[in-house]
Amino acid sequence: MNKQPISVIGMPMDLGQGRRGVDMGPSAIRYAKLQSTLEALGFDVEDLGNIEVPSPESIDIGENHLKFLSAICDVNEHLAKAVSNVVERKRFPLVLGGDHSMAIGTIAGVAKHYENLGLIWYDAHGDLNTGDTSPSGNIHGMPLAASLGFGHPSLVNIGNYSPKVKPGNVVLIGIRELDKGEQEIAREIGLKVFTMHEVDRLGLARVMEEALSIVGTGTDGVHLSLDLDGLDPKDAPGVGTPVAGGITYRESHLALEMMSESKLITSAEFVEVNPILDRENMTAEVAVALISSLFGKKIL
Repeated sequence: MNKQPISVIGMPMDLGQGRRGVDMGPSAIRYAKLQSTLEALGFDVEDLGNIEVPSPESIDIGENHLKFLSAICDVNEHLAKAVSNVVERKRFPLVLGGDHSMAIGTIAGVAKHYENLGLIWYDAHGDLNTGDTSPSGNIHGMPLAASLGFGHPSLVNIGNYSPKVKPGNVVLIGIRELDKGEQEIAREIGLKVFTMHEVDRLGLARVMEEALSIVGTGTDGVHLSLDLDGLDPKDAPGVGTPVAGGITYRESHLALEMMSESKLITSAEFVEVNPILDRENMTAEVAVALISSLFGKKIL
């Protein structure tokens, strides 16, 4: 990564997630010394504070197959504008979450500035559900589908345009849990999905080489959307939807180090940190460690 100045935005979103506490994720990551860590690497860092998000108790849940749809759309519009403003000022948007439904706004704010945005989706889950396929109705399982143009029009058209990314510019890494509807969408549009089978069989270094080649070909920017549940729960316990058998802490550092060396990443978000489910802020500290690798920190 070059020394492009960084703007931090907190998204204390827990409307898309079924378990409370993830709204405290941005504070936990800040408490883990995010800003001083990045400044020690030589970056100019500004913290723009948090997007205002209503509590679930203060608003109507709406339809059960699309819980809190209206509020999620509203706050994602605000996030999209904040992110877009950061890009316009030639700064690197670093967004902290918060449940993964926030990616709808982050990507909407970024993609309008690129002709062909690449996207790395680092996650245990595909987040390819729609209101018609989701078993839970939780919108944090829908942001990638929405960014690709699938789902409820209000989600798909955040930022007043759709789609934000093309299937050929997207790679998913670390996937180990997909619902039937997600499997069908992935196959239908030809998404490149590196499941844990590929990670185990090929090794993460080769997976990252292939992934970076895909998102770096014909694109003019690459967004990283990293869900901490992409890591194994032993290394990142403070997440709402943990799935055993994930990518290790050290492998994840390698992935972020390779992203840094590629100089492809132009925006990023780190999501689903839930301090209530964590141990001594361990997961937030992991997030900061991975962020520092993305921004060029090395062992030697």
